[in-house]
Amino acid sequence: MEKNEKKLTNFDSEEWRVGPKAFISLAAAILFFSGIMTGFDGMKWLSAFDFSTLIGKFGTVKTLGKDTFVGTGGLGARGGFMFALSLVPSVMLAIGCLEVLSHYGAIKAAHKLLTPLLRPLLGVPGLTGLALITDLQSTDAGAALTKELYDQDLITKKELTIIGSWQYSGAGLINNYFAIGSALFSYLTVPLLVPFLLMFVFKFVGAMFVRFVLNTVYKEDFKNE
Repeated sequence: MEKNEKKLTNFDSEEWRVGPKAFISLAAAILFFSGIMTGFDGMKWLSAFDFSTLIGKFGTVKTLGKDTFVGTGGLGARGGFMFALSLVPSVMLAIGCLEVLSHYGAIKAAHKLLTPLLRPLLGVPGLTGLALITDLQSTDAGAALTKELYDQDLITKKELTIIGSWQYSGAGLINNYFAIGSALFSYLTVPLLVPFLLMFVFKFVGAMFVRFVLNTVYKEDFKNE
């Protein structure tokens, strides 16, 4: 049986029935990964339930006052290893949280709610919604969740490519826009949300273009999936 047939069979089975607990779990996942919990003025304590807050940040090297433990000027395998090591906390936390939320049905609820939206636009199932939402805040965690879906045969290689193109364009959009992009806010002649919404829309445009290319130019590469 092909991978796609296995997926469809699983989604139609009793195992994938969705109840109230699953939707509550999905709502908790969205709140946790989206960064919304840090935006309530006068209620800073809510940020304790935010993914990026829990990840935290590394301290600085005491003698320099600027560099993290990764240091500067790293080359070759040593530099690459230290960079990879810095990604471990966010990836481990994201995968651990996903396992807990999945146990309570978050993936099932996402599949139920988001498939009618994501299937016609990107050609991917709704269960990828959590990975897409997570990518808006953390590129590392979004990539880790996507890998988990692929490793569990819940998405095909074509769907993995489309999701990757969506994530790569404007990766970590919320964090990068409001953290790094804030240096340019004083020069904007439009409301702050206008550039943000444009970048968000073009993430879909780019992924839809990649989907079109995969379905035309590279169609034969995926005919056996």
